[in-house]
Amino acid sequence: MEADVIDSMEGADLKALAAVDMKSEERFLNRERSWCDFADRLLDLMADEEVPLLERVKFAAIYASGMDEFFQVRVAGLKDQVAAGLRSQSADGKTPSQQLKLIREDCLALSARADRIFDGSLVPELAGADVYLVSWDELGEEERSQLLALFEREIFPVLTPLAVDPGHPFPYISNLSINLGVLVADQDSGAHRFARVKIPPRSILPRLVQLGESRFIPVEDVIGENLDRLFPQMSIGGAYTFRVTRNTDLSLEEGEADDLLAAVEVELRRRRFGRAVRLEVRKNMPAHVLDLLLEELELTADDVYEVAAPLDMAQLWQLHEIDRPDLHDPPWVPMTPPRLATAGDEPVDLFATIRERDVLVHHPYDSFASSVEAFVNQAADDPRVLAMKQTLYRTSDDTEIVAALVRAAEKGKQVAALVELKARFDEQANIVHARQLEQAGVHVVYGLVGLKTHSKTALVVRREEDGVRGYCHIGTGNYNSGTARVYEDLGLFSADPELCADLTELFNYLTGYGRQPRHRRIITSPHEMRSWVLSELAAEAEKGERGRVVIKVNGLTDPSVIDALYETSGAGVRIDLVVRGVCSLRPGVPGLSDHIAVRSIVGRFLEHSRIYRFGDPASKAGARHFIGSSDLMERNLDRRVECVAPVRQPELKDRLDEILALNLADDTNSWQLGPDGSWRRNRAVAQVSLHRQLQELALGRARRRRSADAPA
Repeated sequence: MEADVIDSMEGADLKALAAVDMKSEERFLNRERSWCDFADRLLDLMADEEVPLLERVKFAAIYASGMDEFFQVRVAGLKDQVAAGLRSQSADGKTPSQQLKLIREDCLALSARADRIFDGSLVPELAGADVYLVSWDELGEEERSQLLALFEREIFPVLTPLAVDPGHPFPYISNLSINLGVLVADQDSGAHRFARVKIPPRSILPRLVQLGESRFIPVEDVIGENLDRLFPQMSIGGAYTFRVTRNTDLSLEEGEADDLLAAVEVELRRRRFGRAVRLEVRKNMPAHVLDLLLEELELTADDVYEVAAPLDMAQLWQLHEIDRPDLHDPPWVPMTPPRLATAGDEPVDLFATIRERDVLVHHPYDSFASSVEAFVNQAADDPRVLAMKQTLYRTSDDTEIVAALVRAAEKGKQVAALVELKARFDEQANIVHARQLEQAGVHVVYGLVGLKTHSKTALVVRREEDGVRGYCHIGTGNYNSGTARVYEDLGLFSADPELCADLTELFNYLTGYGRQPRHRRIITSPHEMRSWVLSELAAEAEKGERGRVVIKVNGLTDPSVIDALYETSGAGVRIDLVVRGVCSLRPGVPGLSDHIAVRSIVGRFLEHSRIYRFGDPASKAGARHFIGSSDLMERNLDRRVECVAPVRQPELKDRLDEILALNLADDTNSWQLGPDGSWRRNRAVAQVSLHRQLQELALGRARRRRSADAPA
């Protein structure tokens, strides 16, 4: 595949790339622009007519949510650096101000493309399927009467108009809120004023008001047509929609915080007042209104994004929920893994099953409920279980995990939970979970100063006939039943004494004092992960052309790892990288990365698992397989507690090989990264769809299990 990408480039471009070497900053692609490339891949799916229509709506909402986070965190961070006068360079040699300029170009192009797809493709095709996004002008008299009644009954009572005049200062505009900037004139004095009407959040009013079964109108349009009720005896000169994005990154001084939970709560309140970093407006906004907003928000013209589509396309999640099976992907019900299933209704003895040999589960193809949640539930209710320990990074409100830990503590078991309060945008939910656990008597800790605990680990200690034994789960994804239905992740259940001993020491390190120990089986960051990856790559480089590396991660930006991959490629080792999101490595460059290919898979399920394979499975020595929570980014290797574990049993290694092979064969929802940093979608040749193939494999395993259980 890499040869195809190189062949598509002009000779002059290749000649220029051939000058890139191990000392040139050009060997790295810019991280922020790489994220914009990922957003563009989401827009590819929004435009893809092969994707069911309401799934295209979903990708529009995902794109919009991702852009919001990008500005709230990444762009905001660069703006902070510029404001502080910092000129530190990124790995590719760009200063913060240079990166902001490049990001601006990319985001303008993304916004224009999103508008074109929304107005030129998505809306007409939805109408063709009898799903209508309408404006007030497109409504009939009966529909307008219905909306007027709805406005009086449910919308008007929750609105608060805020005037701007000498007695009323410009109001605070909260992060990501939709607002109407209204021009009004006093009918008696003729004085002109500006007022702001905040559209209540989705928790109060739906962003799209539904008319009948399949007609929808933005709620701000309904409010805009009824402003005379908010400003009686005033002339309405116009109403213009706008939206502000603010810096939302927490700035905790953990070393000075006596109570981390209280400190996070304070920072969450401050987050509402973060510096504005982006202003989105509809294209009909007059220049003098825009100038007023820029002045009051302390922004410049470079922070403005004019859009034709509705502001906040994340509202389209509401459309995605429409009950139209013909416009959705076929429903998928996760399968119970064969070794965790029984012929009757009796639950399987998970401890006996895991004690027999390790179990590998692959979500969402394998059920989260009948594997991970069943493991924690059985442990909570088993009188032989003495202790339970678990990390919680992002956990859904409806998960059974927290309830099981509470139940276990109430039954007198020793229960410890490490709740990461600094999990971005989940801080408030984790505070609620932490308090619930503490009230039940669970030993709750909040991690280590200066580090986020991102590892996905659970440990159960059980008294058995031959003594006390440990059982563990090490995963790539969060203990979250909601995301487990749409995120692709792996989990390893094991009773291996050395693996469980490692986790015991890891939990003791996280909850107590002491230096992080050297482990027998697991690899952890921040002290081991980078050196382990470099060592494994060096071992493959020694084999030359007989070496082989396949790595699947969500992000690859660490300069030292990228340089090691270049060196390994230079030794003749073939390297395949599956990187869903940001990637700073430049593949296929003559003399630098000839033997490296990079692909990204974006489709129905969010690729989230991390798999590391070093060596050739077909060789006499075989390959070394690992799964875990860590990506190859500086944050994972230096500022997070991560856990990666070996997969050692032959049948489980074969399963990982099967997953990796399908990742490399997919030609339906995969993109290939070229030497010049551009991504090109792989066009279907063999019609290999990773997600569809894995569904079929899961169904096949379930059918074979049922056949084996059937009476002769």
